[in-house]
Amino acid sequence: MAVLETTNLTKTFGKFTALNGVNIEVNQGEVYGFIGPNGAGKSTTIRILLGALKATKGEAAIFGLDAWKNAVEIHKRIAYVPGDVNLWPNLTGGEVIDLFMKLRGAANKNKREEMIERFNLDPTKKCRTYSKGNRQKVALAAAFASGADLYILDEPTSGLDPLMERVFQDCVAGVKAEGKSVLLSSHILSEVEKLCDRVGIIRQGEIIETGSLKELRHLTRTNLIVETREPVISLNELKGVHNLKQNGAELSLQVDSERLSEVIQYVSGFGVTRLESAPPALEDLFMRHYDTSAKSSDTGDGGGM
Repeated sequence: MAVLETTNLTKTFGKFTALNGVNIEVNQGEVYGFIGPNGAGKSTTIRILLGALKATKGEAAIFGLDAWKNAVEIHKRIAYVPGDVNLWPNLTGGEVIDLFMKLRGAANKNKREEMIERFNLDPTKKCRTYSKGNRQKVALAAAFASGADLYILDEPTSGLDPLMERVFQDCVAGVKAEGKSVLLSSHILSEVEKLCDRVGIIRQGEIIETGSLKELRHLTRTNLIVETREPVISLNELKGVHNLKQNGAELSLQVDSERLSEVIQYVSGFGVTRLESAPPALEDLFMRHYDTSAKSSDTGDGGGM
Protein backbone atom coordinates (compact mmCIF):
# COMPACT_ATOMS: atom_id res chain seq x y z
CA MET A 1 0.00 0.00 0.00
CA ALA A 2 1.44 3.37 -1.06
CA VAL A 3 1.67 5.91 1.77
CA LEU A 4 3.34 8.51 -0.46
CA GLU A 5 3.10 8.72 -4.24
CA THR A 6 4.04 11.24 -6.90
CA THR A 7 2.92 10.93 -10.51
CA ASN A 8 4.69 12.84 -13.28
CA LEU A 9 5.63 15.55 -10.78
CA THR A 10 6.93 18.63 -12.60
CA LYS A 11 8.06 22.00 -11.25
CA THR A 12 9.34 24.94 -13.26
CA PHE A 13 10.72 28.28 -12.09
CA GLY A 14 10.32 30.54 -15.10
CA LYS A 15 12.21 28.84 -17.93
CA PHE A 16 14.12 26.58 -15.54
CA THR A 17 12.77 23.05 -15.02
CA ALA A 18 13.62 21.87 -11.49
CA LEU A 19 11.59 18.64 -11.68
CA ASN A 20 10.64 16.79 -14.82
CA GLY A 21 8.14 13.94 -14.44
CA VAL A 22 9.26 12.59 -11.06
CA ASN A 23 7.56 9.35 -9.96
CA ILE A 24 8.12 8.14 -6.38
CA GLU A 25 6.25 5.53 -4.36
CA VAL A 26 6.82 4.88 -0.65
CA ASN A 27 4.92 1.93 0.78
CA GLN A 28 3.78 1.26 4.32
CA GLY A 29 6.60 0.02 6.55
CA GLU A 30 9.23 0.95 3.99
CA VAL A 31 12.35 3.13 4.15
CA TYR A 32 12.83 4.80 0.76
CA GLY A 33 16.17 6.42 -0.04
CA PHE A 34 15.99 9.52 -2.21
CA ILE A 35 19.52 10.20 -3.38
CA GLY A 36 21.33 12.69 -5.53
CA PRO A 37 23.79 15.55 -5.10
CA ASN A 38 22.82 19.05 -4.05
CA GLY A 39 20.96 20.66 -6.91
CA ALA A 40 19.43 17.44 -8.25
CA GLY A 41 15.87 18.27 -7.15
CA LYS A 42 15.51 16.45 -3.82
CA SER A 43 14.51 19.46 -1.73
CA THR A 44 12.12 20.79 -4.37
CA THR A 45 10.33 17.44 -4.36
CA ILE A 46 10.12 17.47 -0.58
CA ARG A 47 8.76 21.03 -0.47
CA ILE A 48 5.97 19.97 -2.82
CA LEU A 49 5.22 16.94 -0.63
CA LEU A 50 5.04 19.22 2.42
CA GLY A 51 2.63 21.59 0.68
CA ALA A 52 5.15 24.45 0.73
CA LEU A 53 5.39 24.55 -3.08
CA LYS A 54 2.71 23.90 -5.65
CA ALA A 55 3.61 21.58 -8.50
CA THR A 56 3.46 22.99 -12.02
CA LYS A 57 2.16 19.66 -13.32
CA GLY A 58 1.57 16.17 -12.01
CA GLU A 59 0.27 14.90 -8.68
CA ALA A 60 1.67 14.40 -5.17
CA ALA A 61 -0.37 12.42 -2.65
CA ILE A 62 0.25 11.38 0.96
CA PHE A 63 -2.17 8.98 2.68
CA GLY A 64 -4.23 9.25 -0.50
CA LEU A 65 -4.69 13.02 0.02
CA ASP A 66 -3.50 15.80 -2.26
CA ALA A 67 -0.28 17.23 -0.81
CA TRP A 68 -1.22 20.81 -1.71
CA LYS A 69 -4.98 20.88 -1.02
CA ASN A 70 -4.89 18.76 2.14
CA ALA A 71 -1.57 19.90 3.63
CA VAL A 72 -3.03 20.72 7.07
CA GLU A 73 -4.63 17.29 7.46
CA ILE A 74 -1.51 15.51 6.20
CA HIS A 75 0.80 17.37 8.61
CA LYS A 76 -1.05 15.88 11.58
CA ARG A 77 0.38 12.48 10.62
CA ILE A 78 3.88 13.30 9.35
CA ALA A 79 7.16 14.37 10.93
CA TYR A 80 9.64 16.46 8.94
CA VAL A 81 13.31 17.11 9.70
CA PRO A 82 15.31 19.40 7.37
CA GLY A 83 19.07 19.44 6.98
CA ASP A 84 19.47 22.83 8.63
CA VAL A 85 17.12 23.28 11.57
CA ASN A 86 16.15 26.78 12.72
CA LEU A 87 14.61 26.99 16.20
CA TRP A 88 13.09 29.71 18.34
CA PRO A 89 16.15 31.23 20.09
CA ASN A 90 14.42 32.07 23.38
CA LEU A 91 12.78 28.67 23.88
CA THR A 92 14.60 25.76 25.46
CA GLY A 93 15.12 22.53 23.53
CA GLY A 94 12.57 20.81 25.74
CA GLU A 95 9.98 23.52 25.10
CA VAL A 96 10.49 23.17 21.34
CA ILE A 97 10.00 19.40 21.54
CA ASP A 98 6.82 19.92 23.62
CA LEU A 99 5.53 22.44 21.08
CA PHE A 100 6.09 20.13 18.13
CA MET A 101 4.46 17.21 19.96
CA LYS A 102 1.47 19.37 20.90
CA LEU A 103 1.04 20.53 17.30
CA ARG A 104 0.83 16.88 16.21
CA GLY A 105 -1.46 15.91 19.08
CA ALA A 106 1.18 13.63 20.58
CA ALA A 107 1.37 13.28 24.36
CA ASN A 108 3.73 10.37 25.01
CA LYS A 109 5.97 11.79 27.73
CA ASN A 110 7.87 8.52 28.14
CA LYS A 111 8.80 8.61 24.45
CA ARG A 112 9.84 12.24 24.82
CA GLU A 113 12.19 11.43 27.69
CA GLU A 114 13.54 8.38 25.88
CA MET A 115 14.46 10.43 22.79
CA ILE A 116 16.06 13.23 24.82
CA GLU A 117 18.20 10.63 26.58
CA ARG A 118 19.08 8.69 23.41
CA PHE A 119 20.19 11.83 21.58
CA ASN A 120 22.13 12.99 24.67
CA LEU A 121 20.37 16.36 24.63
CA ASP A 122 20.21 18.94 27.42
CA PRO A 123 16.58 20.14 27.11
CA THR A 124 17.02 23.01 29.58
CA LYS A 125 19.33 25.08 27.37
CA LYS A 126 18.03 27.93 25.21
CA CYS A 127 18.06 27.13 21.51
CA ARG A 128 20.27 30.12 20.75
CA THR A 129 23.09 28.35 22.62
CA TYR A 130 22.84 25.14 20.60
CA SER A 131 25.35 24.09 17.97
CA LYS A 132 24.11 22.93 14.57
CA GLY A 133 24.36 19.32 15.71
CA ASN A 134 22.29 19.99 18.82
CA ARG A 135 19.62 21.78 16.78
CA GLN A 136 19.42 18.66 14.60
CA LYS A 137 19.07 16.53 17.73
CA VAL A 138 16.14 18.65 18.96
CA ALA A 139 14.33 18.18 15.64
CA LEU A 140 15.07 14.45 15.51
CA ALA A 141 13.99 13.89 19.12
CA ALA A 142 10.74 15.75 18.45
CA ALA A 143 10.12 13.78 15.25
CA PHE A 144 10.73 10.32 16.70
CA ALA A 145 8.73 11.14 19.85
CA SER A 146 5.72 12.23 17.79
CA GLY A 147 4.40 8.81 16.78
CA ALA A 148 4.00 9.96 13.16
CA ASP A 149 2.93 7.59 10.38
CA LEU A 150 5.37 9.03 7.83
CA TYR A 151 8.80 10.57 8.40
CA ILE A 152 10.16 12.92 5.73
CA LEU A 153 13.84 13.41 6.46
CA ASP A 154 15.92 15.77 4.29
CA GLU A 155 19.65 15.34 5.05
CA PRO A 156 18.68 14.75 8.72
CA THR A 157 22.12 13.77 10.06
CA SER A 158 23.84 16.96 8.91
CA GLY A 159 26.05 18.11 11.78
CA LEU A 160 25.71 14.92 13.85
CA ASP A 161 28.74 13.04 15.14
CA PRO A 162 29.14 9.31 14.28
CA LEU A 163 27.66 8.17 17.61
CA MET A 164 24.51 10.22 17.07
CA GLU A 165 24.29 8.99 13.48
CA ARG A 166 24.08 5.46 14.87
CA VAL A 167 21.32 6.53 17.28
CA PHE A 168 19.47 8.01 14.32
CA GLN A 169 19.82 4.77 12.37
CA ASP A 170 18.44 2.80 15.32
CA CYS A 171 15.46 5.17 15.52
CA VAL A 172 14.70 4.71 11.81
CA ALA A 173 14.87 0.93 12.24
CA GLY A 174 12.52 1.26 15.21
CA VAL A 175 9.79 3.19 13.41
CA LYS A 176 10.07 0.81 10.45
CA ALA A 177 9.52 -2.13 12.82
CA GLU A 178 6.33 -0.37 13.97
CA GLY A 179 5.07 -0.32 10.38
CA LYS A 180 5.77 3.38 9.82
CA SER A 181 7.21 4.75 6.56
CA VAL A 182 10.29 6.88 5.94
CA LEU A 183 11.39 9.02 2.99
CA LEU A 184 15.10 9.62 3.55
CA SER A 185 16.77 12.19 1.33
CA SER A 186 20.52 11.96 1.61
CA HIS A 187 23.83 12.19 -0.20
CA ILE A 188 25.51 9.99 2.44
CA LEU A 189 25.45 6.74 0.53
CA SER A 190 26.57 4.54 3.43
CA GLU A 191 23.60 5.79 5.43
CA VAL A 192 21.18 4.98 2.63
CA GLU A 193 22.73 1.56 2.11
CA LYS A 194 22.30 0.63 5.79
CA LEU A 195 18.73 1.83 6.15
CA CYS A 196 16.79 1.75 2.90
CA ASP A 197 14.67 -0.97 1.34
CA ARG A 198 14.47 0.81 -2.00
CA VAL A 199 16.20 3.82 -3.52
CA GLY A 200 15.47 6.36 -6.21
CA ILE A 201 18.32 8.22 -7.87
CA ILE A 202 17.51 11.73 -9.09
CA ARG A 203 19.63 13.66 -11.56
CA GLN A 204 18.85 17.09 -13.01
CA GLY A 205 15.24 16.82 -11.84
CA GLU A 206 14.58 13.34 -13.24
CA ILE A 207 14.46 9.92 -11.57
CA ILE A 208 16.99 7.86 -13.51
CA GLU A 209 16.96 4.62 -11.49
CA THR A 210 14.64 3.17 -8.88
CA GLY A 211 14.40 -0.18 -7.18
CA SER A 212 15.68 -2.29 -4.29
CA LEU A 213 19.40 -2.35 -3.62
CA LYS A 214 19.45 -5.97 -4.81
CA GLU A 215 17.80 -4.98 -8.08
CA LEU A 216 20.21 -2.13 -8.68
CA ARG A 217 23.44 -3.92 -7.81
CA HIS A 218 23.62 -5.49 -11.27
CA LEU A 219 24.70 -2.06 -12.46
CA THR A 220 27.67 -1.93 -10.11
CA ARG A 221 31.14 -3.42 -10.17
CA THR A 222 32.64 -5.84 -7.67
CA ASN A 223 36.14 -5.08 -6.38
CA LEU A 224 38.58 -8.02 -6.52
CA ILE A 225 42.09 -8.58 -5.18
CA VAL A 226 43.79 -11.70 -6.58
CA GLU A 227 47.12 -13.47 -6.13
CA THR A 228 48.06 -16.46 -8.31
CA ARG A 229 50.89 -18.99 -8.56
CA GLU A 230 51.47 -18.13 -12.20
CA PRO A 231 51.33 -14.64 -13.80
CA VAL A 232 47.88 -13.85 -15.18
CA ILE A 233 48.04 -12.89 -18.84
CA SER A 234 45.57 -11.04 -21.08
CA LEU A 235 43.16 -10.34 -18.20
CA ASN A 236 42.53 -6.84 -19.48
CA GLU A 237 41.19 -8.32 -22.71
CA LEU A 238 38.22 -9.92 -20.92
CA LYS A 239 34.87 -8.15 -21.12
CA GLY A 240 33.75 -6.51 -17.90
CA VAL A 241 37.24 -5.92 -16.45
CA HIS A 242 38.05 -2.35 -15.36
CA ASN A 243 40.82 -0.48 -13.50
CA LEU A 244 43.24 -3.41 -13.60
CA LYS A 245 46.35 -2.75 -11.50
CA GLN A 246 49.32 -4.94 -10.56
CA ASN A 247 51.48 -4.65 -7.46
CA GLY A 248 54.00 -7.48 -7.48
CA ALA A 249 52.07 -10.74 -7.38
CA GLU A 250 48.86 -8.94 -6.42
CA LEU A 251 46.22 -7.89 -8.93
CA SER A 252 43.39 -5.48 -8.14
CA LEU A 253 40.48 -4.91 -10.50
CA GLN A 254 36.83 -4.07 -10.81
CA VAL A 255 34.47 -6.46 -12.56
CA ASP A 256 30.97 -5.85 -13.91
CA SER A 257 28.75 -8.07 -11.79
CA GLU A 258 27.26 -9.89 -14.79
CA ARG A 259 30.81 -10.91 -15.85
CA LEU A 260 32.07 -11.95 -12.41
CA SER A 261 31.70 -15.70 -12.93
CA GLU A 262 33.63 -15.65 -16.23
CA VAL A 263 36.49 -13.57 -14.79
CA ILE A 264 36.92 -15.77 -11.70
CA GLN A 265 36.86 -18.89 -13.88
CA TYR A 266 39.57 -17.42 -16.12
CA VAL A 267 41.79 -16.35 -13.22
CA SER A 268 41.45 -19.74 -11.48
CA GLY A 269 43.35 -21.31 -14.38
CA PHE A 270 46.51 -19.57 -13.12
CA GLY A 271 46.31 -21.12 -9.63
CA VAL A 272 44.61 -18.74 -7.22
CA THR A 273 46.39 -18.49 -3.85
CA ARG A 274 44.40 -15.52 -2.55
CA LEU A 275 41.09 -13.98 -3.53
CA GLU A 276 39.37 -11.06 -1.80
CA SER A 277 36.04 -9.71 -2.92
CA ALA A 278 34.32 -6.51 -1.80
CA PRO A 279 30.59 -6.39 -2.61
CA PRO A 280 29.39 -3.65 -4.93
CA ALA A 281 28.52 -0.49 -3.02
CA LEU A 282 25.71 1.96 -3.60
CA GLU A 283 28.38 4.59 -4.18
CA ASP A 284 29.61 2.67 -7.24
CA LEU A 285 26.09 2.70 -8.66
CA PHE A 286 25.72 6.37 -7.86
CA MET A 287 28.98 7.38 -9.52
CA ARG A 288 28.22 5.29 -12.61
CA HIS A 289 25.16 7.46 -13.14
CA TYR A 290 26.78 10.84 -12.58
CA ASP A 291 29.13 12.73 -14.82
CA THR A 292 30.54 15.05 -12.19
CA SER A 293 32.08 17.36 -14.73
CA ALA A 294 28.68 17.97 -16.25
CA LYS A 295 27.28 18.84 -12.83
CA SER A 296 29.89 21.44 -11.87
CA SER A 297 27.77 24.35 -13.01
CA ASP A 298 24.65 23.26 -11.09
CA THR A 299 23.31 25.35 -8.22
CA GLY A 300 22.67 24.00 -4.75
CA ASP A 301 19.30 23.09 -3.23
CA GLY A 302 19.20 26.45 -1.48
CA GLY A 303 18.74 28.10 -4.87
CA GLY A 304 15.30 26.57 -5.45
CA MET A 305 16.35 23.05 -6.26
